[in-house]
Amino acid sequence: PITPGELLCLGSSLAFSGLFYYLYRKKARVVAHIQEAPKLQVDDNLPALVSAADGRCLPYVALEGIVLPAKAALTSHYHEGLQGVIQKLLLKEHRLIWNSLARSW
Repeated sequence: PITPGELLCLGSSLAFSGLFYYLYRKKARVVAHIQEAPKLQVDDNLPALVSAADGRCLPYVALEGIVLPAKAALTSHYHEGLQGVIQKLLLKEHRLIWNSLARSW
């Protein structure tokens, strides 16, 4: 005999398993799209490619090319001859609107 508490636990366990499997499959599809992304070279043809794309945006691409540092390249303390650069970051701050019902921004 199965008690109602056991049925409730079994049902919630199955529901959570289904939800997590759905989320896993959704993220797996995104990863597959990223892995199938076309590899483009950074050259003079890149602006024309972006202009020709739908909405002037390429969803997933891998850019390959030479990066030049603005001032000086960073050198590794652990691997001799290894150098790198820091990507320039752009921070976009979204406008905050006061929600009087929730009393929060």
